Amino acid sequence: MDSELSIKSFDELTGIDLYHILKARSQVFVVEQNCAYQDMDEVDFDCLHLIAHKDEALIGYCRIIPPEFNTLSTNLSVITSSSHAALNTMPAIGRVLVLPQYRSSGLARQIMTDAIRYCRKKYGKKPIIISAQTYLLPFYESLGFIPEGERYLEDGIEHIKMVLRVPQKIKVKKESSGIVANVLTFLLLILGLLFIAGLIYLMT
Repeated sequence: MDSELSIKSFDELTGIDLYHILKARSQVFVVEQNCAYQDMDEVDFDCLHLIAHKDEALIGYCRIIPPEFNTLSTNLSVITSSSHAALNTMPAIGRVLVLPQYRSSGLARQIMTDAIRYCRKKYGKKPIIISAQTYLLPFYESLGFIPEGERYLEDGIEHIKMVLRVPQKIKVKKESSGIVANVLTFLLLILGLLFIAGLIYLMT
């Protein structure tokens, strides 16, 4: 979808930005989901706010909670041994939304992909955690998130914690390249011998 994404700290948001963010969050999470809860919280002050625009109008959004302000934690079950130190210092992504008329356009995936990329760039090799509404489980799994623990109710809506692991580098065995090099050397040797044999034949 043709949209423009930007990331701003709370202090960088204009009054108009903040109005449209809070309006969209209220529309989706309070009115549409028929859920009376306190959407505005003090976490917003410390978050990074990813906004998707189309013709300068907000059409999608999420917030990134830096590791030092994230209160969600994970178990060892989905974390590699090299990441144990990051268990309680990982970023979180939340309040992910796309306005109704722009859904099924790939925008949610674009927003999440950009948020993940930003987390990797800013916070390094750390897992990323979310509290996902369970009906969106297949969507988040398609992005690489792994469910963890039991499902739970949050403001009357079923959620589950999900964690995106740190990507692991795949080690390529050097043996296969060595075998290929040996075969090429052998073939070159055979060709060289055939060339010399041909010269001798022509000279006799």
